[in-house]
Amino acid sequence: MNILESILTALSSIRSNTLRSVLTLLSISLGTFAIVSVGIATTTLNDTITGAIDEVGGNSFVIKRTPSINMGNSWRKYRNRKVIGVNQAEEYKKQIGNSALVSVADEDMGKTIKSGTLSTNPDVMIWGVDENYFTLRQKTFSDGRPILEEDLHSGRMVAVIGNDVKVKLFPYSNPIGQQITIDNYRFDIIGVLEPKGAVLGQSQDNEVYLPLTAYVKGFANESRFSATITVKANSAETFHSVFDESIGIMRSLRNCKPWEENNFEIEDNSTIKEQFETIVNFMGYFAGFIAFFALAAAGVGIMNIMLISVKERTREIGIRKALGATKNAILTQFLIEAVTLCQLGGLGGILFGLGLIGILSLSFSFTFSFPVNWVVASIVICTVIGIAFGIYPAWRAARLDPIEALRYE
Repeated sequence: MNILESILTALSSIRSNTLRSVLTLLSISLGTFAIVSVGIATTTLNDTITGAIDEVGGNSFVIKRTPSINMGNSWRKYRNRKVIGVNQAEEYKKQIGNSALVSVADEDMGKTIKSGTLSTNPDVMIWGVDENYFTLRQKTFSDGRPILEEDLHSGRMVAVIGNDVKVKLFPYSNPIGQQITIDNYRFDIIGVLEPKGAVLGQSQDNEVYLPLTAYVKGFANESRFSATITVKANSAETFHSVFDESIGIMRSLRNCKPWEENNFEIEDNSTIKEQFETIVNFMGYFAGFIAFFALAAAGVGIMNIMLISVKERTREIGIRKALGATKNAILTQFLIEAVTLCQLGGLGGILFGLGLIGILSLSFSFTFSFPVNWVVASIVICTVIGIAFGIYPAWRAARLDPIEALRYE
């Protein structure tokens, strides 16, 4: 019996025991679905995080009060750190000079933006930014202009809005020159950003940008405001010198004694990427570990089906052996059948996982990354499960005595 005949026999066995087979295949599908879903999630998260970090470009790092990722009880260490105030951030910019492009920013979430009788949902993020923010973050404008240095120094109440805010508040008119209200503060719109779409279902266009001075005055008093300073060295050659110089400047500004550790965080792109990737990969491995046990449990069902199949086909095995079939031929036939069952369940799980993620991506407007390596891993694991749990029933079938098998009723 060749491989194709063994596969057809496996399919025939599924049809003859539909309910039992479907339940077993379903358990395999669920395990495979978990593996593929985890693969898609981790790959998409890694790509999204890498894209967001790379948005600033190379030769960049950030200075902030606390680390980007804070796990365990380490928050106790950071909660009493002094904030990085506007004056401190501006002094850093002054001292670092022309050796790097520096932007100071902070954000606040959950604001409602109003204009006339229209208003947004209370989920708009507002940013306080300086004149370098839009250049450093590579923001492009569909209309108007960015926030300038004069806007900060003169205390102008101006704003740049994202496309979602424009569509919500100014569906039929040009927003440039019109006013919006945030917590009873009025701002004149000077610019509209190009739409960027969503990342993991979170819109990047549901945002409003204000001059840092106006933001601090209206929404973040100096006692709770803590700036994030983004720094981009002029070249790769000067990156390390700017990085080291920045540590020295910040230690001086924040009165760190020579024997004390930094009371601020300074993270380059590679550090942030590694932190995020470590967490995402850990989540992926943990979920994959659980999915593997689900597949192992499904393998027990495969073994059960194959043992029943061997018993039901005892006379058939006896006839084949009487006609000259070898033990290896019988063993191979049943192994192929076990692997076929696993691959059918695995294929169902892969298709279900890709289909569900595809629907979610359309519903929440995000682009998922196809995890080729995880799909291949699912196929390999299903093959291994089929062999591991099919070998014993196949061995039982191969060891049957042809005379006893022919007598079996």
